[in-house]
Parts: sequence; structure tokens; C-alpha cells
Amino acid sequence: MTLQPIMPWWLLAPILALAVLFLGWRVVRSARNPSSGHLRGWLFRSALVLLLVAAALRPGIAGGSAQRASADLNVFFVVDTTSSIVAEDYGNGSPRLKGVRQDIRAIAQELPGARFSVLTFDSDAVVRMPLTTDTTALDTMVSVLEPQVTAYSKGSSVTIAGKLLAERLAAARTGHPERPRLVYYLGDGEQTSGKAPEPLKVDAALIDGGAVLGYGTPGGGRMKESTGRGPGPDSGEDAGSGSYIQDRTSGGGRDALSVIDEGRLRGIAADLGVPYVHRSAGDPVAPMMQQARAGELQRTPDDPSLGGRTELYWIFAAASFLLGLRETFLLVRHGRLLRPPSRGRT
Repeated sequence: MTLQPIMPWWLLAPILALAVLFLGWRVVRSARNPSSGHLRGWLFRSALVLLLVAAALRPGIAGGSAQRASADLNVFFVVDTTSSIVAEDYGNGSPRLKGVRQDIRAIAQELPGARFSVLTFDSDAVVRMPLTTDTTALDTMVSVLEPQVTAYSKGSSVTIAGKLLAERLAAARTGHPERPRLVYYLGDGEQTSGKAPEPLKVDAALIDGGAVLGYGTPGGGRMKESTGRGPGPDSGEDAGSGSYIQDRTSGGGRDALSVIDEGRLRGIAADLGVPYVHRSAGDPVAPMMQQARAGELQRTPDDPSLGGRTELYWIFAAASFLLGLRETFLLVRHGRLLRPPSRGRT
């Protein structure tokens, strides 16, 4: 049998000692004065408290195996919000952003109870949402994601979020070192800053799993200009003129095309120590999860608090509930006996 107390031992032990001492004193005092008739009552109360203490110790029978609950996870989404994320080569001519939104929601649904954070990057990297278990907030954030305003775009690096990601991961480890940290990088790998991207510089020890998810096709897709006046959640399009970004390098006035760079995405995956997964419309959720090293997050034999076990605390909790009902009944009856009699009419 193993114990997994609901509180640290340093806090639980003094509470247990004080409860035992007080109850022992009351039982001994009642036993010395049997005429008071209080001994039986204090024995029942002592049993109630001891059962609650036993339930708080969370006894269980060790055996089997168990996987770490998703509620123990911190999940970071690093999302590309450059103009190329709305290139229209996802599914039947939809913007890539549509796939990004769908996949974030699908991952969140597969990890109920986890804490989620959203970081976006274009000309700069920003924390759009700190770690939270509020999936409604996550859904709202994903719904309003839009690309950078085209007029403000001056070129971007696919690794510009590295420093910010490293800071957030380090803070998460400091605050809750027991929680594994997953990183999902969602983008197309297109580098538009005019120079080779710098390494991400993220300590692999800070990342316990995740994946780099790639969007786009080798043939590329056109991108509509973004004016910052989005038409609403989940459209992935802009409410401006609807004109497409022009390729100013050719001098021919043609629509610019954004092409996925899977080689660069695989390099980012190698830097993060996670697999690369290309995403197309209709792809199942399983590859994002199965290739995200989820199996490596299983509880290990070296951690006794994470082994498989059959919980027994509910037996003691149920017994204490029954004794609690008895005490409640006695208190109500005693209160009625102490109530002064109503005065009759004279």
C-alpha cells in the first residue's frame, strides 16, 4: 500500500498530531466521568476525524502503469502571424490560418485540463495569452488571430520568437518544475528578413514534447493584403479591398506567392527536439499527438508518486460522510431541545 497525501507532510503532520491529542484528551476526560454520558459521542467524533485523516492520506494499492494526466501539462503555441500565413493554398484555396486555428483547437481538445499559452511572431514576438486552463479564452484568442498589417511588414525571421519562448519556458519550469512543457510551432518556414535565420537558442531540457506543424504547398499561394480591419473570427481574410500582395521584385506587377520551406521547418524541429509534421486540410489529429513524443511523458518507475495505483481513499471518505450525517442529526436535535418553548395565549 502507498500513500499520496493531499497536503505536504510538514503541514499534514502537525494537524494530525493536534487532532489526535485533542481527541485523546476529550475521550480520557469523558471516561473518567462516565456519568456525563459524553464518552460515546466523543468516540464517534474521534472515529470521524480519524477517517478524514485516513482519506487525506490517499492510501492506494500500487500496481499497473499510468500516464501523466494532461492536466499536468503546460502547452505553448508559437504561431506565425506574418502575411504568408494567409496564403491561399490550404485545402480548397483557404488561407493557411484556417488550418492553424483548427489544429490549435484540436490539440487543446486532446489535452483537457492542460494550461495553454499563445505566442505569435511576425516583425516581433509577443505573448498573446499567458498560461491558462481557460479554453474559452484560448478559443477566443485563436478566433481573432490575424496576420500583421501589410503596410507595417518589414520582413521577418522564422526564429524571432526563440528568446521569448525560452523565457516563458524557463519561467514555467521555475514555477512548476513537475509539469512537462509541450511546444507546438505553427508556420510555413518562409524567411523574409533578407538574412539567414539565427538559431532558436532554446534549451532542449526545457521542452518535453510537441511538434513543428507546417502549412503550405510547394506551388505556393497568393496572399491578400491585411489592413487590420478584419471581418471577424475565423475568416482568415481581411475586410479591406481584398487585393493581393504584389511581387515587387519581378517588376511585372504579379501577385506574390508564398511557398512553404519544409527544410527550414525541419531545422526548427531539430532545434526544439520535436518532430516535424506537415498539415493539410482533412489530416487527422493523431499524427500531431503521436509524433509529439506523448509516450515519453509517461510516469516512470523512478517517480513513486506517479506510478499506477488503485485509490482507496473513497472508502474512508464514505465512512466519514455517514458519521458526519449522524453528527448533523444530533446537532439539529440538540438545537431543537434548547429552543425556548413558545408562549401560549393568556
